[in-house]
Amino acid sequence: MTRTAFGKTPAGTEVERLTLGDGTLTAQILTLGAILQDLRLADRPYTLTLGGTDLAAYLGPMKYYGAVVGPVANRIAHASAVLDGQRYHFAANEDETTLHGGPFGTHALIWEVHEQTQTSATLRLSLPDGLGGFPGRRILMATFSIFPGAVLELMLTATTDTPTWINLANHSYWNLDGTETTEGHELTIDAESYLPVDAAMIPTSPAPVEGTEFDFRSPRRIGAGQPDRYDHNFCLSDSRQPLRQVARLRGRSGLEMTLETTEPGLQIYDAAHNDTAPHQGHHGQPYGPFSGIAIEAQGWPDAPNRPDFPGTRLDPGETYEQVTRWHFRDAP
Repeated sequence: MTRTAFGKTPAGTEVERLTLGDGTLTAQILTLGAILQDLRLADRPYTLTLGGTDLAAYLGPMKYYGAVVGPVANRIAHASAVLDGQRYHFAANEDETTLHGGPFGTHALIWEVHEQTQTSATLRLSLPDGLGGFPGRRILMATFSIFPGAVLELMLTATTDTPTWINLANHSYWNLDGTETTEGHELTIDAESYLPVDAAMIPTSPAPVEGTEFDFRSPRRIGAGQPDRYDHNFCLSDSRQPLRQVARLRGRSGLEMTLETTEPGLQIYDAAHNDTAPHQGHHGQPYGPFSGIAIEAQGWPDAPNRPDFPGTRLDPGETYEQVTRWHFRDAP
């Protein structure tokens, strides 16, 4: 594994880039936000995930690109929730909503390199009690590992000294063709239901995918050129499960990515509103609408306010653990 400087934050903190690889798959990870900045197969001349070429991009419109978002990923309605009879108020960053932990979320913080090898790296982040309004001194760990057969794994763990909420997610955008948009990509999701949302993008109650544009149980085109828009959670289960395959993305090039996860939800965002100008991406120009597809394994959104959703509570003495794996291959 190599470590190189990637720039300094306005406060003067250095951001490093870690490079992992086994000759088939190469990943680059930033200490800012535990960001998956780049991922490449040896037989492809382009990256598989969207990313910036300089730190300024990640301090601006690419702040979530490839990052580990949290401590509570996705949206929390009215930027507040009750835990053990006490109401907590969080920093809002989307009108009255807290999105991805708010402005002090894990995407915006510098993680320290805890362990490293040629094919794996573990980053550590300590969150002080009250940061962004969330309770508990929490210790987060993110371990990226490359395995034979073009497999990338991310294991996320967390502990706390006070009851709190934890719901982490990797927010990578995928484009398997190296093209300007994801036109022609097909997505499959093993979900019988999804969460409709209100005008503030807060979920209501699960609804069946049967007979709707949210039925991805068979391959369905997504992104540019399609009439339907997506920024929704797909309900995989009612609780965290043993690692299992839940989704498959296939590009026009024939490259296929399968996703395995322990998580009960999968947020799909088609990047309809993406615009990183003036910051360029890996292909030498700014990313625009539908440049990638975000496929975020996580708990269901707004779970702190929804006791009927899979829980995201974490108590002292417990360890939160999420595992997500991405497999890449040329489809038969």
